[in-house]
Amino acid sequence: MPAAVPSCLERGLEVLVTTAVMIGVDPHKGSHTAVAIGTAEEPLGRLRVRASAGQAQRLVEWAAKWPERAWAVESAGGLGHLLAQQLVAAGELVLDVQPKLAARVRVLESGDSNKNDPNDARSVAVAALRSKARRQVSADDHAAVLRVWSRPHRDLGRAKNQVACRLHAVLCELVPGGVPEEITAAHAARILGSVKPYGTAGQARCDLAAELLADMRRLDDQMRESKKKLAAAVRASGTSLTELLGVGPVVAATVIGDAADVSRFASRDHFAAYNGTAPIEVSSGNRKIYRLSLRGNRRINHAIHMTAITQIRHSHSQGRAYYDKKLAEGKAHKEALRSLKRRISDAIYARLRTDARQAASSANEGPGGQPGNDSDSSAAGSHPERRLFGQATPGPDSTLRPATPAQAGHAAGTSLEGDPPLSLTTTAKRIRYRLRRTPRQRARPGAECHPAPAHRQASPIPRRSRAANLAQVTDDPTAGALIVISDPASAPAGSP
Repeated sequence: MPAAVPSCLERGLEVLVTTAVMIGVDPHKGSHTAVAIGTAEEPLGRLRVRASAGQAQRLVEWAAKWPERAWAVESAGGLGHLLAQQLVAAGELVLDVQPKLAARVRVLESGDSNKNDPNDARSVAVAALRSKARRQVSADDHAAVLRVWSRPHRDLGRAKNQVACRLHAVLCELVPGGVPEEITAAHAARILGSVKPYGTAGQARCDLAAELLADMRRLDDQMRESKKKLAAAVRASGTSLTELLGVGPVVAATVIGDAADVSRFASRDHFAAYNGTAPIEVSSGNRKIYRLSLRGNRRINHAIHMTAITQIRHSHSQGRAYYDKKLAEGKAHKEALRSLKRRISDAIYARLRTDARQAASSANEGPGGQPGNDSDSSAAGSHPERRLFGQATPGPDSTLRPATPAQAGHAAGTSLEGDPPLSLTTTAKRIRYRLRRTPRQRARPGAECHPAPAHRQASPIPRRSRAANLAQVTDDPTAGALIVISDPASAPAGSP
C-alpha cells in the first residue's frame, strides 16, 4: 500500500508546535516589510527591505537571532511568490497566508487596525500562528511548470476570441447576414475571396478584414505551439487525469497548475468547494436552501465545465448516461449539468490523490522508482472499462449497464466512490462464451466456416470438458481479466 500523503493541516500543526517565532511578510513590488511576533503575539522586531537580488539573504540574516522561526508570506502564490521561493531555497520554513484572511485579522483585531505595511505584516503573522487555513510552501515542481504554460495558452485563446468577434463585425458590413456560425481562418479566407468591395469604404473594410484574418492565423499557430508545450509538460508530470474522458492537455494543465498540492484538500467536498462545483447553503431557521456557488477557482470550474460538455456530446460515455438519468428525474438542463460537474470534480480529486500516493511511494523506493511505475495501479488505470465516465473512443463492447453485485463488492481498495462499473475484458467474455457452448452447438454444421484470426489461433483453448474448464477458470474483478487456478476448490463462491 502506498504511504498516506500527510494533509496540509497536519503539517501546519507540526509547524505550530515547533515554532517559537512567527515572521509575517507583507510583499510589494518595490519593498517587503517583515514583522516578528512570539507565541503570545507580542512584537519582537520589524524590518523593511528593498526588492533586490539580496532581499532573502538580508531577511535571513536579520532573523538569525530567532533559531526556531517560521515565515508567513502573504499571497505566496502571487506577488510574494519569488520571495517565498527564495526563502524555501535558503532552507527556511515558509507558510502561505491568503490576503483575505490577513485582512480579516487586521479588521477584527481589538488593537490598532490602521492600514499600513507593518500592521499588514503583523496580521499575516497572527493569521499564520492562529488559523488553520494556511499551507506550507514547497519548491516549484511540475505543477508550477503547468501553471506557467497554461497562462499564455489561456491568454492566446482570449485574444483569438476578440479577433474573431471583430472579424464577425467587419464581415457583417461586407456580406449580407454576416457569418451565422463560428468562424475559422479558412472560412473567412473563402468569404473574403468572393467579396467584391464597392467604393473606397468597402475596400477599406476588406483590408481591415484581411489584417484580422492574418492575426487569426498567427494566433492559431501560436496556440498550436503552446498546446504542444502543454502536452509535453503533462506527459512529463506522469498524471493520470488525461485518462478521464474530456480531459486533454489544456484541462489537465489548468487543474494541476491551480490545485497544486492536493493534500491541502481534506476531502472531495473541500475540493468541490474550492472549484465552485459544490452548492452553498443559505438556510435560515427551518428553511434549508442551497444555491449555485459563484465562488471558488473559476479557471478550474471552467475546465470542469468543458469536460462535462464533452462527455454529454458522447452518447456512449458514463457522463452522458448520468446526465440523462438526472433529466429523467425531472431536473432541468442546467441542474443536470451541475450534478455532472460535481461528479467530474470527485473523479478529478480521486485521480489527483492517486497520483500523489504513487509519487510518494516512488520517492520512498529510492533512485530506481518512477511515478506511475506501480504495476497494480497501472493495470487498473489503463483498462478502458476502468476509466471514469467511459472511454474517449468507444470499443465494440462498451456498455452502460449497471455493475453486478460481484463487481460492485470489490470497490474498497481498488476503486473510489463514483467510479463506473467494472466489467470483464472482451477476451474474457469470448472465453466464457466458448466455455458455455454445448457440444451440440460446437458440432453444428457451418461452425468451421469462419476460422479465427491467426493471432487467436496461436493459443487455442484446450478441448476439455465444460466442467473441467469451469473448475479451472474464475473471474477476478480486481484485475478485470481471467485467472487460472490450480485447485478448483479455491475458486470464489460466486464464480459460474
